[in-house]
Amino acid sequence: MAPTPGPSVARWALAAGIVAAVWACGGGSNSTTSPSPPGACTAPTTSTTITIANGAVCPQNITVPRGTQVTFVNQDTVSHEMYSDPHPEHTDCPEINSVGHLEPGQSRQTENLNTARVCGYHDHERPDAAALKGNITIQ
Repeated sequence: MAPTPGPSVARWALAAGIVAAVWACGGGSNSTTSPSPPGACTAPTTSTTITIANGAVCPQNITVPRGTQVTFVNQDTVSHEMYSDPHPEHTDCPEINSVGHLEPGQSRQTENLNTARVCGYHDHERPDAAALKGNITIQ
């Protein structure tokens, strides 16, 4: 019968898991650039999820294939109103407007993004907040 791992092995495994999770959520830095400031966005630009946290969207700019739905997740402590540019008309990419109002902890998807173009988005309640603006490039 093989011996079971002792407490030190379990602690090491837990520590390794925590480090991996922090790195995957943006805690790491890219070796070709200077280290990211705490809370900086390092999510992949090919993601179909945009997370709102600490008063910012991450990633701000993504590229998706036609037909994709993009999910906005509000992990912030305040609500957000995510809509298409321009403010206040929201007419450039109406598919984004289905996201609308998000309370903390809520997520919602855009409609299918079928037309190849660049769609700007912003928080309707904070239209001048650069950290809450971005682009979805549909290819």
